Amino acid sequence: MPETQPLAGLYVLVTRPAHQASHLINEIKKKGGNPVLFPVLEISDTNNPQPLLKVISRLDEFDLAIFVSPNAVDKAVPLIQAHRTLPPNLKIAVVGEGSANKLRQYGIKNIIVPSSRYDSEALLGMPELQHVLDKNIVIFRGNDGRKLLGETLIQRGAHLEYIECYRRDKPKIEVSPLLDSWTNNALHAVTVTSSEGLHNLFDMIGKVGQQLLKKTPLFTAHERIACFAKELGLTNIHVTAAGDDGLVQGLLEYFLSIKN
Repeated sequence: MPETQPLAGLYVLVTRPAHQASHLINEIKKKGGNPVLFPVLEISDTNNPQPLLKVISRLDEFDLAIFVSPNAVDKAVPLIQAHRTLPPNLKIAVVGEGSANKLRQYGIKNIIVPSSRYDSEALLGMPELQHVLDKNIVIFRGNDGRKLLGETLIQRGAHLEYIECYRRDKPKIEVSPLLDSWTNNALHAVTVTSSEGLHNLFDMIGKVGQQLLKKTPLFTAHERIACFAKELGLTNIHVTAAGDDGLVQGLLEYFLSIKN
C-alpha cells in the first residue's frame, strides 16, 4: 500500500453533526480513506430565544462568559454582535480550540482556552477560573449539557447563570443502509466526539448494530467518552490526541500497526 494512502480501502464512520463534519471527512479522504457520514446529533436554534436575548442585553453585569462548544459560539455570538458590542471588561473562555477558532472568526481575540486537553476539567484548571469568588459568570450552552463546569464554579464561589442558545437532538435518519454495509464488513472504524453522540449512536443502531459496534475499533479524543464506551460494553477503544487531526492520527497509527 502506498505510504501516502495509509487508509486506502478503509471505511470510517463519522458521527459529527453534518455541518461540522467537513474537516474530518476531508482529512480522512486525504489519507485515502472513505468517510461514511452518519450524524448522531442534530443542532438547531433554541425553542425560545427570549432568555438568550435578555442575557445579551445584560452582558455588562458579567465578569466572564463561557462558550461550551463551537455550536454555542455560532448560535450566540452573531446575536450578540447584532444587538451590541461586547463589554470591554468581559472575559471570554471556551472549552476547546475549535470554539476558540470560531470566536476568532467573529473577531474576538483575547480568549481563555486550555492548551492541552479540551474539556471542562482542563478549563477549570486554568488560572483565570481558579479565583472566581463573587464573580458573575454566564455559560452559553445547548439544552441540558454537562453540569461539572457550572457546579465547580459555584463551589468556588461564583454567581452562575446558564443560558441555552441551541438544541441538540437525536436525528431521525434511516439506519438500514449503514447496518447493511456494516454487516458486509464495509465499515472498519468508528469516530465519536461526544458522550451524548455515542449514546445516540448506540440507541439508533439497535441490537444488531450494537453487536457490530462492539467488534469495530472506536476512536475518540476524550478519555471521558472512552469511559462511557466501556460502560456500554465496548472494548476496542482508542483514545487519540485532541481534535479531528488527533482522530485521524489515531486512525493512521492503528491501521499502520495492524498492517505491519
